[in-house]
Amino acid sequence: MTKSLEKSETAGKPGLVLHAAATYDLLIWLATLGRERAFREKMLRLAHLKTGEAVLDVGCGTGSLAIAAKRQVGAAGTVCALDASPEMIARAEKKARRAGADVLFKKAFAQSLPFPDEQFDVVLTTIMLHHLPKKARGELACEIRRVLKPGGRVLAIDFGRTARDRKGFLDHLHRRHGHVEFEEVIALLNKVGLNVAESGAVGTRDLEFVLATLPCCA
Repeated sequence: MTKSLEKSETAGKPGLVLHAAATYDLLIWLATLGRERAFREKMLRLAHLKTGEAVLDVGCGTGSLAIAAKRQVGAAGTVCALDASPEMIARAEKKARRAGADVLFKKAFAQSLPFPDEQFDVVLTTIMLHHLPKKARGELACEIRRVLKPGGRVLAIDFGRTARDRKGFLDHLHRRHGHVEFEEVIALLNKVGLNVAESGAVGTRDLEFVLATLPCCA
């Protein structure tokens, strides 16, 4: 069963909101050379998901990663996912219904997460930070800190600055979208009380990752 809730309040300056959901999926397929599932599994391995955990996917797009996360945490676990685009949420719901995945989808802004404090073991934010203005990234970091349980962790993945001299079509496309300075991401996470446990290259194109944890005594 798949559920969807509308967030009633709004946030200012949400950043770039994508609406062409089918085109988004096509671009992901092209970027991964048709190996999208393997790409999702590689990203989730970095999050070290465990059976029974509660997971939040911020900027979920069309839901593929959230559905894959649900497979990993199992029936005892929960997965919530949000995106500011109603078109992305609608497509994500259809995917989840086809997959028989029980995922809660919400249309909401990343910098104002519609969840209570200390609800999630893991928060994912993958290939969406570059869509947010710097101020909104700071707001998101604060919100992630708020919704994480003590001992919880956050995985951030996005385009870094490496290999920007590539000339291919897909490289040109993501340069138009932008990249993030991962030193700034690490600084934002540290500022809100999260400790970086791992960071580095994802191993796909010039994607980089940061895995940070919230101390149990926070």
